[in-house]
Amino acid sequence: MNTELVVITGPTACGKTAVSVEFAKLIDGEIISADSMQVYKTMDIGTAKVTKDETQGVPHYLIDELDPDEEFNVAVFQQYAKKYIANIKSRGKMPIIAGGTGFYINAVLYDNDFAKEKDAENDIRKELQEYAERNGADALHNILKSIDPLSAEKIHQNNVKKVIRAIEFYKLNDKPISLHNAEEKQREAAYNAKIFVLDMDRKRLYERIEKRIDIMLKDGLLAEVEGLLKKYSPALVSMQGIGYKEFVPYFNGECSLEDAVYTLKANTRHFAKRQLTWFRHQCPQAIWVDMDKFDTNYAAKFIKDNL
Repeated sequence: MNTELVVITGPTACGKTAVSVEFAKLIDGEIISADSMQVYKTMDIGTAKVTKDETQGVPHYLIDELDPDEEFNVAVFQQYAKKYIANIKSRGKMPIIAGGTGFYINAVLYDNDFAKEKDAENDIRKELQEYAERNGADALHNILKSIDPLSAEKIHQNNVKKVIRAIEFYKLNDKPISLHNAEEKQREAAYNAKIFVLDMDRKRLYERIEKRIDIMLKDGLLAEVEGLLKKYSPALVSMQGIGYKEFVPYFNGECSLEDAVYTLKANTRHFAKRQLTWFRHQCPQAIWVDMDKFDTNYAAKFIKDNL
């Protein structure tokens, strides 16, 4: 088998956890989670974190490794994932990346360079934020036009966060982020990887999402969020995740529980739609697995047969 790495991805609630575990059992593999939220300790219900029983003894990495106030971004994920891939391969086992954060997955597959892209607060960002507050989004966007016209065309002036990010990149790296992105697309794959995207009928997927959120609420999601808010700021990256940020207005007395749940379900559906769009555009080499036709075991066997 020439494959060095297997990726099992797809939209939220499509069955990635169960399929990746069954597949790992078939080929003696170990799983690295490509989820931007399950890495955090004590954030279990809202992240649909894999349970000990669900792992069925298959080793999992990047689950419960950081506290919610610790920094986790694509650069950190890449660093950890590469280390775990090397460790798993050194023991003669197959590394499997399983999760729905496509940007993270690509960062590993193509070994993208994030040396100066750490998403931390810095003086440049603060300065640009203050400039935007004083002079407006249009003035900020004009700065981007002068240094990176291509990015200025693609990024709307009202998307202040992205405009700041593009200007910040230029100041840190002395080259436009549009040029950097073009260079990254030309990179050769770092691993001989096979990518499998789980998919299903959109209506059925949305029904699964709604049902899963109802189960989360029954299992104590509200208590989990309330406990976290007593300990951590809602401004933290971890607390901005879907499943947590929607309940902040509720606990602040700004909306009803019904409205918060409605928002959570809508945000999760939109997130799943964005994931599918991303995989179609960014993973042309992927093999799509129709979960309307396959159960968990058959899907795992299908992936094994297609290596």
